[in-house]
Amino acid sequence: QLQLVESGGGLVQPGGSLRLSCAASEFPLDHYVIGWFRQAPGKEREGVSCINRSDGRPYYSDAVKGRFSISRDNAENTVYLQMNSLKPDDTAVYYCAAGAARTVQAMCASGIVGSWGQGTQVTVSS
Repeated sequence: QLQLVESGGGLVQPGGSLRLSCAASEFPLDHYVIGWFRQAPGKEREGVSCINRSDGRPYYSDAVKGRFSISRDNAENTVYLQMNSLKPDDTAVYYCAAGAARTVQAMCASGIVGSWGQGTQVTVSS
């Protein structure tokens, strides 16, 4: 099973930025659709952003469109989630996931993936 390791979470003030990283050591991440999901206390897990394996095409949920950006660095075997203009509603545990969905929209909408990371906490608060 693919092992994914997230990093970059933390406490940030509203309007601030964070960059999350998702890395793997055993397998090339560009063989998979990679997604970022989040789960806030008392809420269901939701797909935030997913990136295609072939052409790097991204998908963003309406909640983060225009503020978050997903990207790949194949040389580093890492996928990043740049989060700008953070809001308190963005507070959640963020999970990286890898899958083989046909489209990035399908993966982010369904949450059907092959592997999950352990999660990293993002807290947006003044």
